[in-house]
Amino acid sequence: MCTAFTFQKGSLYFGRNMDLECHFGEAVVITPRNYPLSTKQAGVLPSHYAMIGMANTTGNYPLYAEAANEKGLCMAGLNFPGNAWYRPEGRPGRRALAPYELIPYLLGSCATLAQARQMLETVDLIAVPFGPGLPLAPLHWILSDASGSLVVEQTEEGMQIYDNPFGVLTNNPPFPFHRENVRQYLPLSACPPRNNFCPPVELTPFGQGAGAWGLPGDFSSASRFIKTLFCKTHSVCGEDEASCVSQVLHVLDAVAMVRGAVVTPEGAPDQTNYSCCINATEGVYYYKTYDNSRVTRIALTPERGQGLELMVFPLRKDADFLEE
Repeated sequence: MCTAFTFQKGSLYFGRNMDLECHFGEAVVITPRNYPLSTKQAGVLPSHYAMIGMANTTGNYPLYAEAANEKGLCMAGLNFPGNAWYRPEGRPGRRALAPYELIPYLLGSCATLAQARQMLETVDLIAVPFGPGLPLAPLHWILSDASGSLVVEQTEEGMQIYDNPFGVLTNNPPFPFHRENVRQYLPLSACPPRNNFCPPVELTPFGQGAGAWGLPGDFSSASRFIKTLFCKTHSVCGEDEASCVSQVLHVLDAVAMVRGAVVTPEGAPDQTNYSCCINATEGVYYYKTYDNSRVTRIALTPERGQGLELMVFPLRKDADFLEE
């Protein structure tokens, strides 16, 4: 269970909550331009666009959960169980990619959303895991740049590429449901409600926020989609970098999971392990973790993009209190 969204104010910002009952060996990882990216069946990218994001680096391969490349294209994979479907093998004349290869391959190869869309139309996602102990993750993806967003879902009906005018993605059901579900919330507003119920009588709301009566507050995917879209759409913040990053993280806070409030079918408490905000235009990754609310900033600088090895930045997970 996760939430991702885009926020544009000068730069393009890309926010994401990682909601899981466990950690996956995640760290902030920079993949420089000349670090070879191999695939199971689609060859090797010996050179490519540099990228930064959150990843596991088992086998010295960047298994990205979300990332942005140096051209401002960003992408995240979100849990999509029961609907994600991968082919047993690729079809002739198409690029066969394992699901874990999709983010680094697209971000490494494409500078724009239009280029990525064109490439996706040639891709078959195949049921090939990375290796022992790392099973296939059932995923769908949000892909964005300053021009807009797409949602990518491969189901038994095939590869589906949807325009995403909302710039928001959560989990199940498939994206067409979320696109239609938004229509149920048209009356919601950030402003105080008018008395349309009984105009002859002077009626006023109990207090502030009543214009959003009916805004979902639970942790389901459909509810998080609506609440994220509402908060994003009505967001007000300054033009400076600090204000924008802070605002993205506040929107994510509105749909974050408190440990124990959601329990998996196996009995494990779900939680928001980390929240991140990527300034995709400038190549800067910001994050905070469940127990450490202090925001860490890591930049994809030109020097870091020219390296020959993966750069791995372990997460700051422990509480960090400022003493006065």
